Amino acid sequence: MEAQLRGVEWLNSASVESSVFQLRPDYRAFLVLAEGLVPGESDAVSGQLLADAELKVANELDGRRPEELDELAAWREAYRAFGAKPQRTRSSVEALVRRVDGGLPRIDRITDTYNAISVAHLLPLGGEDVDKYVGPAQLVRATGEEEFETAAEGQPAVEHPKAGEVVWKDDVGVTCRRWNWRQSTRTHIGDRTVRALFILDGLLDVTSESDLIAAGEELQAALAGFSPEAQFSSRLLAP
Repeated sequence: MEAQLRGVEWLNSASVESSVFQLRPDYRAFLVLAEGLVPGESDAVSGQLLADAELKVANELDGRRPEELDELAAWREAYRAFGAKPQRTRSSVEALVRRVDGGLPRIDRITDTYNAISVAHLLPLGGEDVDKYVGPAQLVRATGEEEFETAAEGQPAVEHPKAGEVVWKDDVGVTCRRWNWRQSTRTHIGDRTVRALFILDGLLDVTSESDLIAAGEELQAALAGFSPEAQFSSRLLAP
């Protein structure tokens, strides 16, 4: 109970900077904290979730280019608003949708699960290892001085976001650049992850609050399928 309370308190300390809402007043974030997850390799269940998502988005596309979908086009506009070029740095959900024809990646059952929900609902969804965080999750406009731990040519590297870039961060550095483009190697989900934060990004132009929450609830149900003892907390961040 004490550990769960700490988890809820940590989740309640998450924030979105007012400058982000000024950029996109219709932005909403639905956060899901999962504790007591059972990590593991990709399996038949997570594979089926991905296969179902692949079929759903293929039907949605019906021969169209990914950027012609309203949900992906809206995120392209959100990226342009802070100076990013979406043709070069795509939202996480567009990057996944573009891989559907060749098959979505099978990584591990936690990652497979949230990727499947992301594609099925056409919204960006990322997962982070909570135990690797230092301080709360914060969505801000970067100063440009923050550190972002990543990999370059197979080696650890540190980058810095551009000033004004929308980034998720904690008290140590950036955990995800360009809203939902690329996650840090520092907080990525691995084979020892048992506590994870999932961030579902929504724009009200294309995704209602109720649809965003419904996707989060579907995520929790899918995670509980292989982690029956897991406990979940959630929170909607809005202006």
